[in-house]
Amino acid sequence: MRLRNNPKANEILENHKEFVVLNTKKYKGRWKDVFSNNNPIYIEIGMGKGDFIIENASRYPHINFIGIEKFPSVLVGAVKKYDEVGQLDNLKFMKEDAIFLNEVFEDNEVDCIYLNFSDPWPKKKHAKRRLTSHTFLPVYEKILKKQGELILKTDNRTLFEFSLISFQQFGMNFQDVCLDLHHSDGYEDNIQTEYERKFSPYGPIYRIVTTFKGENKNG
Repeated sequence: MRLRNNPKANEILENHKEFVVLNTKKYKGRWKDVFSNNNPIYIEIGMGKGDFIIENASRYPHINFIGIEKFPSVLVGAVKKYDEVGQLDNLKFMKEDAIFLNEVFEDNEVDCIYLNFSDPWPKKKHAKRRLTSHTFLPVYEKILKKQGELILKTDNRTLFEFSLISFQQFGMNFQDVCLDLHHSDGYEDNIQTEYERKFSPYGPIYRIVTTFKGENKNG
């Protein structure tokens, strides 16, 4: 699907500096100062229009959330939803590419990473672009704390199977694997994304919770 460009996107982001972090690399190792507390930091990479991260921030005020989106025109949609909800002191947004997150966060600075319905990049020649490929896993490993969780949700069977293999080859630990999130017991507190609500009637939602092995972690 072609992304519709919003020519005023960057201007809108500039006008919301109270919760949109523009100079992301400035705060590497100092995100606790941004939130003015020592609460855990959870990030969502590719947050889309922000439904998931906004609901999490509303539901869990003692966790700091950062929604990350690569495309300004998409991020503007999340900004508009934030404005509708009202101020959330534990939520920030940023425009950033996942491959550069080790320039944004210090080693072991993040407690949890969410990957929700990431682009599956279905062509094999584009496999390295998938957010669960070995292109990105070393980045996540550096910024995640020991035993910090990487949580994937997808409705794409190919991406799900690719991710299982990718995680296993990288030596990661599987904490949970669910083959049908919406029809399995024990997941009643699942927070849905906008995409998830729209497409879950057409097939199962897959979920993987993994951690990096402790001996591979820094510190």
